[in-house]
Amino acid sequence: MEYETIKVIQGYAYWFITLLLVILLYAYIYHLYRSQKTGKIDYEKYARLALDDALDDRLIEKRKNKDEEKEN
Repeated sequence: MEYETIKVIQGYAYWFITLLLVILLYAYIYHLYRSQKTGKIDYEKYARLALDDALDDRLIEKRKNKDEEKEN
């Protein structure tokens, strides 16, 4: 394969990958927005996780024990 052909393929691959990553980024942002809007997950409470990291701070959400899941 000639050098010029490799450069052309490399250029097309660069733009394709860039476009793909932009589409994936916007799809992820839309997913986060939609999940927050429908009330499925509240991401704002996770935003304070780095600030509220002391041992005596309140929990973000309660964990379910495996024993509790078996009883229900």
